Order: sequence, then C-alpha cells, then structure tokens
Amino acid sequence: MRVVLAEDHFLLRDGLVRLLTAFGHEVAAAVDNGPELLTALTDLRPDVAVVDVRLPPGFSDEGLRAAVEARTRQPGLPVLLLSQYVEPLYAHELLATGSEGVGYALKDRVSNGAQFIATIERVAAGGTAMDPEVVSQLLVRKARDTAMATLTAREREVLECLAQGRSNTGIAETLFISEKAVAKHIGNIFPKLGLPPSDTDNRRVLAVLAYLDR
Repeated sequence: MRVVLAEDHFLLRDGLVRLLTAFGHEVAAAVDNGPELLTALTDLRPDVAVVDVRLPPGFSDEGLRAAVEARTRQPGLPVLLLSQYVEPLYAHELLATGSEGVGYALKDRVSNGAQFIATIERVAAGGTAMDPEVVSQLLVRKARDTAMATLTAREREVLECLAQGRSNTGIAETLFISEKAVAKHIGNIFPKLGLPPSDTDNRRVLAVLAYLDR
C-alpha cells in the first residue's frame, strides 16, 4: 500500500512513517504543508492519504482543502483525516466528496499501532472509519431532523456503528445484541432514510451519507 502522509509536527510525522513502514507499507511522500500535499496527491496518486486537517501556511483547514481538491481531481481517492479536535463540519465536507474511502481519526486516540494501521487499510480498501466521538457529534447536530426523528434509539446506535465501518458481527458485539437483531434494525433504517433495494449502490454507506446530508 502506497501512502501519502501530511503532518506538520516532525515527531508525529516521523513516528507515522516508521509505523507504516514497520507494517510493510510504502510512504510515497511525507509532507508538512497544504500545497505540497496537493502536489503529492496529484502526482503520486497513492492508495491512501493520511492527512492532518490543519497544516501550514494558515493552520486552519489546508489539509482538508487539499484532500477535497485531490478527490475532485481523482474521484474515490481514499483519505483518512487526522485532527486534534472534533470538527463535524470537516467530516461532513469530506463525506460530501464521495461515499467510499473516507475516515476521520482523532490524534489523541492513536495509541494502538495495529488498530490505527487497520483503520488506514480499511479506508484504503474503500471503507469508512469515523471516530466514535466524531460520529456522536454529527448525530447530535442532526437530532432535530425529520429523518432522525423516525429512527428509534437502537436504530440510531446501529447507524452510529455503521458510520464507524463496523460489520454486522462488530455491531452485535458492540451493542450486545444478536446479528439477527442487527440485520432487522438495518433493514428498518434503509426505508426510513429513503434507500430502496439496489444492485449497484452500497446502502450501508449511503445510509450514513443520507443521514449526514439531510
């Protein structure tokens, strides 16, 4: 897996490079600012980008802007955002660029190397990986929406797990319910969010996107 990494703090950037290399992945570029990130993503076309949201020169949202622009030029480019803070708007803007290969991780939670690598690999494979705290705040922001009002408390919990990229088995283990119950709840969520059966669309991903975009 070829990775482009963008992080302005040298020690963290160097640590991530070492971690990725230790797990057998190639770091095609490791940059510390927005303009260089966009150039690297455009020229190198990596399998996944791991991007700090706030980068020089402005330390606002340069990393996010570069990632969104890169996904516009290269639709489907997998991007995992890293942030020190929960910024639901950032997650929403990234999700708006496509339904596959997106993630948002909090730096403070990057404490287990194997789990973090698994998160990057999930995003690279086209999955979603949203930090539970990010998802929670996104759900709170949408609490008054009509679609949200139609979901039961348990269905909201299942939807939150879907946004974290969990399988039915993973959801069952997290919520301490059976896989049969998980399948039933998911089956109820789809029509409530206006997602009919489809042979071409991933309704699990679309359920999260439809909810966040309402």
